[in-house]
Amino acid sequence: MLNTFIGDAGHLSVIVAFVAATVAAYSYYMASRNQPLGQSDASWLRIGRGAFLVHGVAVVAVIACLFGIIHGHRYEYYYAWSHSSNHLPVYYMISCFWEGQEGSFLLWIFWHVVLGLIIMRFNKMWEAPVMAVFAGVQLFLTSMILGIVLGGVKIGSSPFILLRDFLTDLPVFKLNPNFIPEDGTGLNALLQNYWMVIHPPTLFLGFALTLVPFAFAVAALWKGEFTKWVKPALRWSLVGGLVLGVGVMMGAYWAYETLNFGGYWNWDPVENAVYIPWLVLVAGIHALVLWNQRRTALRTSFVLVVATFLLILYATFLTRSGVLGNASVHSFTDLGLSGQLMIYLGAFVVLAIVLLAKRWKQIPVSEKELTTYNPELWVFVGATVLCLGAFQVLVTTSIPVYNAFLGFVGIKSNLALPADQIAHYTKIQLWMGVGVALLSGLAQVMWWQRNDKTTIVNSLTNPGALALLGSALVILLLRYNKLTISPTYIVLLTAALFGVLANLGVVLKMLLRRAQLSGGGVAHLGIALMLLGILGSAGYSNIISKNMSGMVYSKEFGEEMNRDNVLLWRNDTTPMGEYDVSYTGQYFDVPGVPEYVNKDILFRLEDEYKALARGDIKFGDKQYYKAGDTVDILPENTYYRVEYKNRKSGNVFTLYPRAQENEEMGGLLASPDIKRFASHDIYSHINAVPPMKEKEWSELKEYQLAVGDTIFLNDYFAVFRAIEPAQQTAGLGLGKDDLAIQADVIVFGEKQREYHVHPIFVVRNRLIGRVPDEIEDLGLRLSLNAVDPTAGKFTFGVSTTQKDYIILKAVEKPFINLLWSGTLLMAVGFGLALRQKKTKKEPAVATIPTPAVRVSTKKPRPAQRVA
Repeated sequence: MLNTFIGDAGHLSVIVAFVAATVAAYSYYMASRNQPLGQSDASWLRIGRGAFLVHGVAVVAVIACLFGIIHGHRYEYYYAWSHSSNHLPVYYMISCFWEGQEGSFLLWIFWHVVLGLIIMRFNKMWEAPVMAVFAGVQLFLTSMILGIVLGGVKIGSSPFILLRDFLTDLPVFKLNPNFIPEDGTGLNALLQNYWMVIHPPTLFLGFALTLVPFAFAVAALWKGEFTKWVKPALRWSLVGGLVLGVGVMMGAYWAYETLNFGGYWNWDPVENAVYIPWLVLVAGIHALVLWNQRRTALRTSFVLVVATFLLILYATFLTRSGVLGNASVHSFTDLGLSGQLMIYLGAFVVLAIVLLAKRWKQIPVSEKELTTYNPELWVFVGATVLCLGAFQVLVTTSIPVYNAFLGFVGIKSNLALPADQIAHYTKIQLWMGVGVALLSGLAQVMWWQRNDKTTIVNSLTNPGALALLGSALVILLLRYNKLTISPTYIVLLTAALFGVLANLGVVLKMLLRRAQLSGGGVAHLGIALMLLGILGSAGYSNIISKNMSGMVYSKEFGEEMNRDNVLLWRNDTTPMGEYDVSYTGQYFDVPGVPEYVNKDILFRLEDEYKALARGDIKFGDKQYYKAGDTVDILPENTYYRVEYKNRKSGNVFTLYPRAQENEEMGGLLASPDIKRFASHDIYSHINAVPPMKEKEWSELKEYQLAVGDTIFLNDYFAVFRAIEPAQQTAGLGLGKDDLAIQADVIVFGEKQREYHVHPIFVVRNRLIGRVPDEIEDLGLRLSLNAVDPTAGKFTFGVSTTQKDYIILKAVEKPFINLLWSGTLLMAVGFGLALRQKKTKKEPAVATIPTPAVRVSTKKPRPAQRVA
């Protein structure tokens, strides 16, 4: 029955949230207007607080209504129909919530509500000006899901639109306006993963956190308080850097686990759109630290903090405007919000530029002379390297935007993204990695030393010498194993080793002195380890599935496919590198059962999500289903059991790479399975399988047999052993007057392997039916076609098809664990930095209109002033 109440309630809540955000923004602005920092107009402040609380309650109500629609399978609503289905577990229904544009906007809005409430509670001095910015951002974001039309102009896209109002041209709605589909289209196959449950909330929390330092920076420029904002902004920036960095690496690990391109980063434009602001945010953190600790780089801090949030808005425009539709597999389709997104981005760009330009000369500038032995100089250089790396990615990623803009003004553009994007980005980003590794070690050592040349040189000598020695040893080992290394990789290896050793030395010294552990040192150590992991896993991946058979699998396959993949016939053993590998069958995921279940013991029913157990399903000592029980299955994915046996050690392990047929997404969708070792991963995925649904069977050939007869079937022979009553495990649904018998046939395959086949002959309601049985290993299907009880003869039909096989690619990825362990160390470093509470009293700082360099009476050295 059509239910419009929950949608009306949700839409009303969106309108309330929008109006409340508008009231809160204006009230907080009026509360702070013409007031010094820390003082506010009490009446306007109360209105602002109340309006923001109403806004928060309304946002929670919107979330409750939308999730209620999804969880209740209310397919009269387009959002539920297009993202959900009847058979999704609850945790995937949560994923459905933010799979769509409107839901992801709502998630972002929710995190802003949470952060706004924290600021209202713990940052009273800054509340009015900061919350004016916060509420203004919420006003724009909420307008994205408003879903109303004013004067012919569409404002936002509502998640509560009815299916009949979205698909107005479908004939079914003209015949029956209250038609409700029985099922939805379901969650995108690649998104049915536990990472979809935790990655988007983490990423959007990272997006939301970038607003906080931005709001403090804008408030500081507005109120003319140019230094007090740094301390709270730094803490929030560290939280944002931690969460956003972890979110980015979550996405990388998700890609590594789920996608079959063989890596964790593909330089997709949407991946880049998140990576760019994170780099600038990390650079901004370093600038904030410079001012907080050494009273330099305040102007740089303002610029980078503001740029980070604006880049988040730009990333939003890239991913949601449809401009990347042909350039990215991740981007959303255009919902007609491009104009709103441009207004949203333009409003805050203008606000930031105007405030910075107006206040630029008033921002304090340090007169401190920066020489070669000042750590501040190298921290500043490191931040510059990060920004240059971000700029390179930004320029290339924005090519579709240039084309769209030039097309809008009537100019035809032939700009195109690089044909090999991985090579294009890597060529520059490798050198950024070199710079980051060297500077992270150099600056960290110098930061904790006196500005004394001798002390600094002595502190850098050991890690430098050990890094060179380590690189030399690695090069010798590679050459011994007949592997080459390019000069670029040698430089990156040396730089990364130096970064590891220098930062490890700092951390160990502080531990020995029982001093407060350096968060920067730990984070930099993690970054250097990540670079080593990237170098090892990407530069020296070893394909172990080389085609050694001398045959071409198919002329339709490319050279790489025929060369770098191994053909595995079911239950045959094939040598692959140092392993003997066997493909042993297809499996399904059965909810509640801890391991995958062999497809051969499941009889599929008309409902594709149901099956009958042909035998007992047990693991260990526990039995989960008995023969004949109805079993819930998740048929979207077929898991292919592949057993690896190491010929040297005898160790055996089993992998379950998965695949599914999906015509909408290009045919076979394959996801890898990974065996993790301390020094490397074995990464395996499927590149080809026989047709999953429609097999091509040969013409039926009949044999008339008596019990005990033997027949030859191609290269095999079969023995007809007996006739027996059919089991209910075939899903026959027999009545008391129905009859069903099954034949027991043993087929002897290769190496005398025995297969039991049970074709069934049914008489139900005086109608004859037949249920064939299939041996996928051999590509045989037997049916019991006729029974002659007088002569004791039984007619069998035999047809053949392609034997079951898979074409598998397996890659050894060395030192990949350095990447993941480095990510954890980086996160720990951010956490430690948050705990550090060392502060300095603000010294007198000259406010000067133009840059100046102080003349030193010491021996001249190269000098640079940091803004």
